[in-house]
Amino acid sequence: MRIIGLELDIAWESRQTNCDAVRKALDRAQPPKESLIVLPEMFATGFSMNAGMTAEPAGGETETFLSGVAKTYASFLIAGTVTKGASGRGRNEALLFDAQGREVFRYCKRHPFSYAEEDKYYEAGRDIVITPLNGFMVVPFICYDLRFPEDFRSAVRKGATCFVVIANWPEARAIHWTALLKARAIENQAYVVGVNRRGTDPKNRYSGLSMVIDPSGNIVAEAGSADGLLFADIEVDTVAAIRRQFPFLADMRND
Repeated sequence: MRIIGLELDIAWESRQTNCDAVRKALDRAQPPKESLIVLPEMFATGFSMNAGMTAEPAGGETETFLSGVAKTYASFLIAGTVTKGASGRGRNEALLFDAQGREVFRYCKRHPFSYAEEDKYYEAGRDIVITPLNGFMVVPFICYDLRFPEDFRSAVRKGATCFVVIANWPEARAIHWTALLKARAIENQAYVVGVNRRGTDPKNRYSGLSMVIDPSGNIVAEAGSADGLLFADIEVDTVAAIRRQFPFLADMRND
């Protein structure tokens, strides 16, 4: 499966600017059909605590844009969006659209980033989502979720072979981003696709460091420094082969 990650320099709270940037980047990338395109967490606005501005109705302007992008390029698309929850707070979500532009799943971030008071403005999700995609079993996570390995382990017990982590992960903790992505790949013998933003917002700098890591922990692709595009080809047979060669997942305990 071809992976195309867009490491955007997100314009603060400017949906149109960011949607235009996605279009331009994909025009350069020219995704082959049936690719998996990945955009960062809250790609349309940046990591803003202004949930009144970031949140849209399900099926709103940003989701309509994403559906159209997936259909235009006949590819799968995972991107970070925000809707309004029943509690009145926002829901920081990752959506997957199929190559016909249809919504496949909607995952809500299970661990709002309390250090930045995200939990005051965005409600926590409940369920881990897993779906078949081009032979893989794909599971999405969002930024701070990366620090909670128990969720990844739970997903691998259900058959996960590829994790997609979208983020606004700041430069100040960049070493944690790369170390944790590798750890989640190694300990679960699964591919990990990490797509982070770059640039600045009113509070932080972001260094990107988007990458694809194979089930042995090797970096197989990184975003280019010039255009922020990430390209990788991943094979589900690689997951099966590595799990056969060193079958430690069979020794997981349930207690």
